[in-house]
Amino acid sequence: MSSRRVTIGLRRPLLRLHFGIRPTIVIDGTTQPTQWGEGTWQVDAGRETPVEVFLYIGGVTFGRASATVGERGATYLAPRLPFRPGRFLS
Repeated sequence: MSSRRVTIGLRRPLLRLHFGIRPTIVIDGTTQPTQWGEGTWQVDAGRETPVEVFLYIGGVTFGRASATVGERGATYLAPRLPFRPGRFLS
């Protein structure tokens, strides 16, 4: 089985109503440790990879967004308000 590295950027908005929250990323069904900024993860080569990101605080998740990541990677943008969904930018 061959693998490749995929780059995913995790951005938080400058104006937001939530502080001290870290993102959680799920790549191909496996939760990965992460922090804000750009990171790289190892995935299977030759196919697109499902990615989900959400924010978690006090037993509540929000800002959930899903995408399929190809060769170019992706960028996740967290919501400004805690009850809104996040989104992936092209």
